[in-house]
Amino acid sequence: MKVYKPSLNTSVGRWAAIGPYYAMFPLEFAFQVIEKYSKPGQLVIDPFAGRASSIYAAATQGRHGLGVEINPLGWVYAQTKLKPAPLKSVESRLYSILRASESAKYKKQADKLPEFYNWCFSKKVLTFLLAARNNLDWKKNQTDRTLMSFILIYLHGKLGQSLSNQTRQAKAMSQDYSVRWWKKRKLKAPDVDIKDFMLKRIRWRYAKGLPTITSSNVRIGDSTRLLKSQVDNFTERTGKRCSLFFTSPPYYGLTHYHKDQWLRLWVLGGEEKPAWISGKHTGRFDSKVEYKELLENIFSNAAQMMDETGVVYVRTDSREFTKSTTLEILRKHFPDWKEKIVVAPVVTKTQTTILGNRSSKTGEIDIILTKS
Repeated sequence: MKVYKPSLNTSVGRWAAIGPYYAMFPLEFAFQVIEKYSKPGQLVIDPFAGRASSIYAAATQGRHGLGVEINPLGWVYAQTKLKPAPLKSVESRLYSILRASESAKYKKQADKLPEFYNWCFSKKVLTFLLAARNNLDWKKNQTDRTLMSFILIYLHGKLGQSLSNQTRQAKAMSQDYSVRWWKKRKLKAPDVDIKDFMLKRIRWRYAKGLPTITSSNVRIGDSTRLLKSQVDNFTERTGKRCSLFFTSPPYYGLTHYHKDQWLRLWVLGGEEKPAWISGKHTGRFDSKVEYKELLENIFSNAAQMMDETGVVYVRTDSREFTKSTTLEILRKHFPDWKEKIVVAPVVTKTQTTILGNRSSKTGEIDIILTKS
């Protein structure tokens, strides 16, 4: 497979890079798979879309992409890439949130938050985040969603490159650990000029224009409930069946996809402290029975969606349970399809290893199924 990576000097590359997200597809990988295993005008489906690298790669290469993502953070990134608001409206909305942040009520709210927040953010930044959290209707409004995505991108990370004190970018660390770490090093939250900081980064994203996007969409919610109806509606309208089912399901027992992003989810209206408790299909996937049920549902539906000339491309964990379960269920629902297994290239600095995650991946494999 030839190496292709969208350049940051193009509109496609700049918008593709939106959204630090845990366990995301490498950008070049998504573009390579789309280019090799599908053709312009065809339908590409990803039921575990994440930040929608697969759907975006399809949409910018003349394919139609349909995805589902259960994590609100991934969905905000996805919809912003596929349908960004005009620059002027985003700038105007930023100014209105900055004005709103001057309200005394947000200063009072900031004082009542756990110690972590006042170590992580300056008071000015914290009141801005509270105003954004309270006023941006990211679920329904395109402009609000686009601005929210920019806030989330730069919410936490390296000093000088984010709104926060020194921290990880892709994964939110625990409150107690972070506060101890900052106190030991006497690191105070930076006094960021929010207007200049945000405008510079927003305008850079738009500087190369907007990419051309085919009709593509990512729904927010549970794929086991939404995927089939979404694809059926598309097929009924267009007559197109799925030509490429391209996804990477959650890996069994690896990580808690919602808790890893607890701070960004807080800005989206979530709890102010990270919690393990969450809804179905949003946790760590540490029940073997539920994990099998999830894959059974998704791949049984996939078998009904596929075109006769289609391709199923699944990237998954090489650890035994995840690998064997995935292969077992794929073989059950695609019994007469040819199977090819490729060991995925090892990335030496994965997000899991950088963060010291003891449950980090030991490797990945690509399972490629074709009818003929």
